[in-house]
Amino acid sequence: MNFKQVGQVGSGSPMLRGLLFAFVVMAIGALAASVAVTAGDQGEDALPVYAWIIHGLSVLVGSFASGRRSGVKGWYHGGLLGLLYSIIVLIIGFLSFDKGLDWSVVLFAAAAFLVGAAGGIAGVNTKR
Repeated sequence: MNFKQVGQVGSGSPMLRGLLFAFVVMAIGALAASVAVTAGDQGEDALPVYAWIIHGLSVLVGSFASGRRSGVKGWYHGGLLGLLYSIIVLIIGFLSFDKGLDWSVVLFAAAAFLVGAAGGIAGVNTKR
């Protein structure tokens, strides 16, 4: 390990770096959505739409970072990140809210895979 790598976030694994970016974006998005619902005219009925948008952006940013870090197989790294992200969110939902498996979970995992694959492809094709 050289001195350049010491200060880099998630410098070892593209997947860990991508997951870190994804969950940071999710935290910021959740905070922004809660402020928008609290301070704005929108009621809680808008939260599912906000959740889909936040999760989509989180997977896109995380898979972009993962694909850029890996430099190869962007669709693979991004798609895998999308699946890991959806599994982590599913586990949190199951443990916190007793959310079980249904078609919305399958749709969420498929969408996360596709968005992640697109983000990973875009990440690989950017220059450092």
